[in-house]
Amino acid sequence: MTVKDAPARADLAATDDIGWAVRLLAATPTHEHRDPELLRRWARAADAFGSALAPVACRARIVERDGGLELGLLARYTSRPPTVELYTDTIDLAERVVDARGWRDWYPPGSVRAAALAHEAVHVHLHHGPAKAALKRALGHSALRLGRLRVPGHVAGAEEVAAHAYARTVCGLGRSPLLLTAALAAEAEAQSGSANGSNPPPARDARREN
Repeated sequence: MTVKDAPARADLAATDDIGWAVRLLAATPTHEHRDPELLRRWARAADAFGSALAPVACRARIVERDGGLELGLLARYTSRPPTVELYTDTIDLAERVVDARGWRDWYPPGSVRAAALAHEAVHVHLHHGPAKAALKRALGHSALRLGRLRVPGHVAGAEEVAAHAYARTVCGLGRSPLLLTAALAAEAEAQSGSANGSNPPPARDARREN
């Protein structure tokens, strides 16, 4: 997930978790011209869905490696073969950002890694089970209507919102990892301004590649 409009020195915490979820959806392709109230309704539904999910074990292979800062990633799930990659350099940076911004009460030591893993476990869960259809029903978006027949439609970005809400809940965080992702984006923006014109991508906490 990329938060493109996160200013480097803004009080990011002033935007609540649903507000960051709305920004995530608004920045997702296909939603550029959506009604903001519709995006907020989807954000609330996806957040509630993720918060209510029962704990799920990660059924993919877990690999830890460096290189996340160059890729702009905290973690990602790839399905062939099912693998969760955790990028230790970005996780370490996120822990430093938490300390620098005084957010340790919201994100206890070690919680960034735990939240990243929980987030990706939900992607695995949704990718391989019936929960993905349940999320579509919870969102209430229709791809097709024929009389009384309604085909639930896909809402791009909703799975990300649900995964963040799940991670916040099962890890006992005070705020969604979305806020931390916004702070990492601001950090990347600040660093890019003093790196001889280089422009590294903002950190994303999850990117699925099938």
